[in-house]
Amino acid sequence: MRYVSTRGQAPVLNFEQAMLSGLARDGGLYLPETIPAFDGLDQLDGLSYEEVAFRVIRPFTGDSFTDAELRGAIDRAYERIAHDARAPLVQLAPGHHLLELFHGPTLAFKDFAMQLIAQLFQIALTRSGQRVTIVGATSGDTGSAAIEAFRGIDNVDVFIMYPHGRVSEVQRRQMTTPPAANVHALAVTGHFDDCQARLKDLFNDHAFRDTVGLAGVNSINWARVVAQIVYYFTATASLGMRPTDFCVPTGNFGDIFAGSIARRMGLPIRRLIVATNQNDILHRALSMGEYRTGEVEPSISPSMDIQVSSNFERALYLAYDGDAGAIRQLMDELKTGGFAISQGALQALRAEFASGRVSEQETLETIRTARAFTGEILCPHSAVGVAVAQRHLEPGVPMVTLATAHPAKFPDAVERAIGLRPALPPHMADLFDLPERMTRLENDAEALKSLILDRRTQ
Repeated sequence: MRYVSTRGQAPVLNFEQAMLSGLARDGGLYLPETIPAFDGLDQLDGLSYEEVAFRVIRPFTGDSFTDAELRGAIDRAYERIAHDARAPLVQLAPGHHLLELFHGPTLAFKDFAMQLIAQLFQIALTRSGQRVTIVGATSGDTGSAAIEAFRGIDNVDVFIMYPHGRVSEVQRRQMTTPPAANVHALAVTGHFDDCQARLKDLFNDHAFRDTVGLAGVNSINWARVVAQIVYYFTATASLGMRPTDFCVPTGNFGDIFAGSIARRMGLPIRRLIVATNQNDILHRALSMGEYRTGEVEPSISPSMDIQVSSNFERALYLAYDGDAGAIRQLMDELKTGGFAISQGALQALRAEFASGRVSEQETLETIRTARAFTGEILCPHSAVGVAVAQRHLEPGVPMVTLATAHPAKFPDAVERAIGLRPALPPHMADLFDLPERMTRLENDAEALKSLILDRRTQ
C-alpha cells in the first residue's frame, strides 16, 4: 500500500510514514495510490465494532503493522468508548436514523480516530525510538480528543492551537485542564482558519519540521480518515446492507470524505449529504461550482466555523482523476481567494455529494422539535445534520445522520433551544472545578515556533 500526495511532488510513503508525516512535504495531503475493494460485505452483520474496524483498516496499513499490533491498538482504543455498540444507531423517524458518535472520552466523533492513532503512534515510536512533536489546530473537538488520547504518552509532545473565545467552555476546559506535562493548549488570536494556516506554515518550514520531528493529527492526517471509515460500515451493516444515504455535519470535510472512501471500497452508500451552518463554503462550492472563501461567522455550532475545508483537496484530487498539476494550480488560486471548479470535476463531485445550509434559527428549532417528538437532545452540529437530512429524505431509502458530539459540550446553545442545560456524564462531572492551564498566543508563525522550541522535551 503506497501513499501519494495530492500535489504530486512529495515522496511516496507507506502507511506508517504517511501517518507520522501528516501533511506532505509539498503541502499536499496523502491518499492511497489505489482504494482497496472490500471483500465480505455480507459477513459483517453481528460482528463487534472492533472486528469490523480490523477488517476495514487492515488493507490500508500494508506491512506497517502486524495483525497482532493492529488488533491490539484497535482493542485498546475502543475499550474507552462507553457504549457497547461503540457507534449505536437510534431511530428518529421512519427511515431516519441517528448515528451516535459521542460516547468516547471527550464526547465527540473525533475520539474514534484519535484514540486509535495514539495507539498506532505509540507502537511506531517505541519501535523506532523516535520522538515527535504533534502540533494541531482545532475548532473545538479535535484538540480535546488529541490531548486526551496523547496525554502522558512517551516520545510525544502535543501543542494544540484553538481560536481564543471561539470554542465552547466545555471544549476549552477539556483542552486546558489535563495536567500531563507533555500537552499544551494554545489560545490563538483569530479564528480556526488562522490556526490551520499557522499549522501549515510549520509543516512547510522543512528545517523546523525536521528539527522538532513535526507530526500532525488534524483531519489532514490520512490515519484519521481511515479510522472514520469504519462506522459507515457498521451503520450500513445494521441496516441490512441496503443502499443508504448519509448526512454529515462538516467543516473540514474529513468525516464525510471517509464516507466517500467507504463508498469507493464497495459499501452501498447512495448519497453523501454535506450539512453546513452559515459558514457554507462547501454548500456554495457544490451548488455554484465556485470555491471562494469569505469571512468566518461565529455560530452556535463552532466546530463548523471554517472557510477553508482542508480535506476538500482530497475530493478534488479524485474528481480531477488524480491530476496533481491541476490541484497545485487550484491551491495556488486559493491563496488569493478561491477558484472555479471545472465542469467535469463538478459533475463528478455532484454525482457523489449533495449539500444543504442551515441558519442559526433553524438549528435551534431542530433541537426543539427533536426533543419534543423523539426525546433526543441534539448538539447544535448534529441538529444542522438532522435539519439538512430532513430535506433529503426519500421513501424506501434509509437516511443516517451523524451525531458528531454530545449535547453537554454545547450547553448554552441547547439551553437556548429547549430551556434545559444538559449535564456532563459522570466521568467529566468535575470539569468545571479543575484548574486551567493554557497560553495566549498571537496569530504569528514565528511566535509559535519559538514557543514550541522552548517547551518541547529535548
